Amino acid sequence: MHEEFIWLDFIPVPHFVSYAFLASFILIGTALVLRGGMALVPRGVQNFVEVLAEAMLNLAQETIGEDWGRTFFPFIATLFMFILVSNFMGLIPGFISPTGNINMTAAMALPVFILYQAVGIKLHGFSYIKHFMGPVIFLAPLMLVVEVLSHMARPLTLSVRLFGNMFAKHTLLGVLAVMVPMVVPSLVLGLGVLVSFVQAFVFALLTTLYLAGSVEEAH
Repeated sequence: MHEEFIWLDFIPVPHFVSYAFLASFILIGTALVLRGGMALVPRGVQNFVEVLAEAMLNLAQETIGEDWGRTFFPFIATLFMFILVSNFMGLIPGFISPTGNINMTAAMALPVFILYQAVGIKLHGFSYIKHFMGPVIFLAPLMLVVEVLSHMARPLTLSVRLFGNMFAKHTLLGVLAVMVPMVVPSLVLGLGVLVSFVQAFVFALLTTLYLAGSVEEAH
């Protein structure tokens, strides 16, 4: 069992915060190491990271457009990498996934919501409200209410989806490790790797779709 807090100089630090910092240090350290030893023909970790980065760049450019895709690529790729590393942490015995805490997932979902709304307002000005009014003018008042509620629910769904999957995975692994050590947990561990990838990708994909919707012209 994990205690709720660890103590640093008598200051209580929630576990999900300390593990989030650890995930950030892992990403920063990996980036610095790879930067210092870049090879023309990528191998090992460099090859793995380049594959993930290229996948995120293609996703951004194909969904948002080439120019805007490159603009938002660092944000989307950073989210994906951080979530992926955080998810994988829960597969290591003795570690927990920071993404298994609703506070952490909400802390990532809110900036996504604020960013795409800010981008939409900056690009379209007052005309951005047309994104909320639907394609038929006489249904505009109704669509405005529906769309506003839908957009307000987006950070909630982003947060809960990721949190729920990671919390369930971690809990299931913990229970099975006690009941049937080494056998069933090994199978669930493989499934956990897949779930970690999928949930990181889903978060990045939805972020990309929200940004694409904010930059396109309303009809």
